[in-house]
Amino acid sequence: MARAIAIIIARIIFSFVFFMAAGFKFADIAATAGYITSAGFPGATFLAWVAAFFEIALALAFITGAFFSEASLLAAVYVIFLAFSFHGPSLWQQNQAEFGFFVDHFTFLAGLLFAAVHGPEKWALRYRLLK
Repeated sequence: MARAIAIIIARIIFSFVFFMAAGFKFADIAATAGYITSAGFPGATFLAWVAAFFEIALALAFITGAFFSEASLLAAVYVIFLAFSFHGPSLWQQNQAEFGFFVDHFTFLAGLLFAAVHGPEKWALRYRLLK
């Protein structure tokens, strides 16, 4: 029972992180687009909207448990992409805090990979593509 409760808490935390990230994007999509532009990506407004809806989809997968392993793997790729794109080594000289942000993404990656392997446990919708 303790294992199932711990996993439910982890699912809630994952979901909250992605709901919160999407909420910030929806609250000021222009600021998000500006941040994306500053990292050198074209089509920043479009990418901001895609990111916001992708984060909502991830959050829903985590909270419901549907496609949980798939969502965990997609989120892992996304988190590492964000680490290198927005907090990578080229930014460390200008702001040493960026190194901390970069490393934090790998901690999140570890949790996502663990989640992908172990699944959503009890109280989850059992839709999945991976076995």
